Parts: sequence; C-alpha cells; structure tokens
Amino acid sequence: MNRILFAVAFAAAAALLPPAALAAGDDSAAPAGARADPDTEAGKAAIRAQNWNAAIASFGKVATKDPRDADAQNFLGYAYRKSGNLDLAFKHYNEALKLNPRHRGAHEYIGEAYLMQGNLGKAKEHLGQLDKLCFFGCEEYDDLKKAIAEFEKKTRK
Repeated sequence: MNRILFAVAFAAAAALLPPAALAAGDDSAAPAGARADPDTEAGKAAIRAQNWNAAIASFGKVATKDPRDADAQNFLGYAYRKSGNLDLAFKHYNEALKLNPRHRGAHEYIGEAYLMQGNLGKAKEHLGQLDKLCFFGCEEYDDLKKAIAEFEKKTRK
C-alpha cells in the first residue's frame, strides 16, 4: 500500500515539473522566471548543430562560472565523446556523477562511452544504476539498454 501511495505522489510531483527538467542532459529545473544562461543556451544550440568545439567552448564557460554544475559537466562529457576524445569525456562524466550521483544523463552517456571502448561490463554497471534511479522507467535507461543490445548483437557476429 505504501508503495502505491509513493507511486501516486511521485507521478503527481513529476507532472508539475517543466518538460526540460526531465531531459537526459539536464537534471535540474530552472526556477520559474529565471533567465537562461546565454552560454548554456549557446552550448545546447551547438550540440543540436553537432558543432562539438563550440559546445565545448560554451559549456567550458558555464563550468568555469559554476564548477558544481553537474549538467555542464555532463554536456562537456557528451561533446568530448562526440568529438572523439574519450579521455576528456570520461573526466567530465565522472565529475558530473561526483557532483550528482543520480544524474541520469551522465549514467547513460558514460555507459555509451564505455561501449565505445568495448567495456560492456562497465556499461552494464551504469545500466544497473539507471534501473535503480528510474523507478517507473526512463528514457536514459531505455536508450542505454538499446545501445547495449546493439553492441552485444554486433560483437556476436
């Protein structure tokens, strides 16, 4: 019974969050009426354009202004991974997880980085963390699970 009440309360609370608060790369909601940081917005635009160097520059500025911003660290990790620099990707994903161990986006993306290295075991560890974090399931869990299944299918051939 307590589990059902918790589920109902959690679903009601989640419905009140703005959609951006639930995105994989951004685990924090901005206060109502808050202005978006121009460097954050420039970094997100650069990611959408797949301009990894511009994303790195923008999120580097965000991280310099606020070294405890787990989302900025996660976005830096993502941009470095997409640019092919796994060493710096791991550095920033690990920093994001140090700042916020429950950061779903960082767990998904570091898992995908481990797959790029061929480290299925570590990718599965982060899938396990997402399984614990995503009580009702979440996109980050689904995406990493799919990436792992594709990796396993490809490596069986």
